Amino acid sequence: MQNADPFMQTLPHFIRSALSRERNDCLLERNDRGEWTSLSSRQALTRIESLACGLRDLDLGAGDRVALLSPNCVDWLISDFAILLAGCVVVPIFPTQALDQVQYILEDSQAKVLLIHSRAALKRLEPIGRALPQTFVFAEGGDASLLALEQRGERAKASHPELPAQYEGSISPEDLAVLIYTSGTTGTPKGVMLTHDNLAFTTESSFDYAFAAVKRGDAVLSVLPFSHIYEHMIAHGYIRTGVRYHICHRAEALLADLRDVRPVVITLVPRILERMVAAVAERALAQGGLKAKLVPWALRVGRDYMHSKSFGRRPSPAITAQYMLARPLVLKKVRPMLGLGSVKFLVSGSAPLHPDTAMTLLALGIAVLEGYGPTECSPVVSVNRLEDNDYGTVGKPIPGVQVKLTPDGEIMVKGRNVMRGYYRNEGASAAVMEDGWYKTGDVGTADARGYLRITDRKRELFKTSGGKFIAPARVESAIKRSIYINQVMLVGESQPHPAALISPNFDLVRAHLGIGPDIAAEELANREDVRAFIAQEVREHTRDLATFEQVRRVGILPRELSVEGGELSPTLKVKRRVVEQTFAAEIAQMYARQM
Repeated sequence: MQNADPFMQTLPHFIRSALSRERNDCLLERNDRGEWTSLSSRQALTRIESLACGLRDLDLGAGDRVALLSPNCVDWLISDFAILLAGCVVVPIFPTQALDQVQYILEDSQAKVLLIHSRAALKRLEPIGRALPQTFVFAEGGDASLLALEQRGERAKASHPELPAQYEGSISPEDLAVLIYTSGTTGTPKGVMLTHDNLAFTTESSFDYAFAAVKRGDAVLSVLPFSHIYEHMIAHGYIRTGVRYHICHRAEALLADLRDVRPVVITLVPRILERMVAAVAERALAQGGLKAKLVPWALRVGRDYMHSKSFGRRPSPAITAQYMLARPLVLKKVRPMLGLGSVKFLVSGSAPLHPDTAMTLLALGIAVLEGYGPTECSPVVSVNRLEDNDYGTVGKPIPGVQVKLTPDGEIMVKGRNVMRGYYRNEGASAAVMEDGWYKTGDVGTADARGYLRITDRKRELFKTSGGKFIAPARVESAIKRSIYINQVMLVGESQPHPAALISPNFDLVRAHLGIGPDIAAEELANREDVRAFIAQEVREHTRDLATFEQVRRVGILPRELSVEGGELSPTLKVKRRVVEQTFAAEIAQMYARQM
């Protein structure tokens, strides 16, 4: 432990304290015309207090659950903070969540109110029927709108101006703050109970430890969904810091938002970082000519040079000479082109980041800090820091958090970040807790300096017919280094060798193989030249793995795995059982032919 635990407090206390420091451009988002509109800290605090009073005026009591279903927007944050100030419990729901899971969450959480972003979204929930609680809509007017609820709260506060302070004073750090349901990649979602102290402690400890370079007034951009506990916690930290907080509404608008905002920091997941790197190569290939060869070459050279420097090997004279040529020709120009000219660092979490992706970004002058933590740990266990970033690891435990490894390598965590338990599920809670230690189900190692390295999910390991255990994330991460591959899922339980289901980047594959845009993805997936090329990419990127880990067969999918298709969770984790069932015929076909 590197310093004393932060003083126990509630989320409303430090949110109201932060917003009491007057500043403009506290929260910013684009309007319908594409212009950035802002809310000052005073305006934000006024709305939060009014909405909190409005919620309590609905006869909600302390501890009552309020569900929040919306894409990222200012109203999401205002609602979140207001629910907490009212002493109620936030139940975040992804807008992409399957209908049956939305119904399960509403019923299991016993939510009394639902705040939702639009009438169109509410219409999608009509089949749920009686499971829907009292609902208020962000966007539209009328008695059932968020605005009407805020106005109701304004009237209550005008009569009793002491109400917000009373609500805050009645909340204990040990009270439940957020009830967030796990994404359910392996079964029914479980409600993770996180207290005010869980989240306030994790926010303060994480930001003081790893975000010290982010200062009051800095521009930041939020990309990941607030319904994800990772970004939910980050939002609290940004408000506490006093940044100019820009909210990206749509992932497709990310590049435009980056160029407008020029943020100093962004929190992302590996898939977005991989897409960033692929987009640079894709743009060059689409332009053709010299750039189509020069840019991919420069990215490879930069990656290899930084890999040697970062992992304790001196770059060879040949790679150094190439890097010195690639840097002014290509690498120095990419960072400002992406809108990352002001960025101090990026943070990656939620899934393993392959070192090659990190090294490519480092060659562009962009440092990536990788962290780790399950939802049940609020959700930070460890993170790298700018001043001592050890690539290939997820950093050291944040101050106040203890980590130990079981004999078989499972990571166990103890600290104020660990959840209270699973809601209404004592059996599941008991199964993951042991003498105050949370059993993560993740397998890893720790070096003598305390840096943690994640190797795989314990329950995702599978055994080949030869008796070898395969860690799929390790192999998948190696394969995804290819710019021609968007997604990959490994299979191979009780088979002689692992095989891979692959969703290619068809645009890049077309450009590389000289195939016209009129050829549909379904046809491309069945072409022998496409299969041979992807198989070659797989061999190239797995040649350094152990023989038993190397993929001998590949299957080309005609589309990407998606949340809408049911193959990905709302946090973009692959639902392995669903994929195996959906593509059972393709898996059988893979093992029927030799690679």
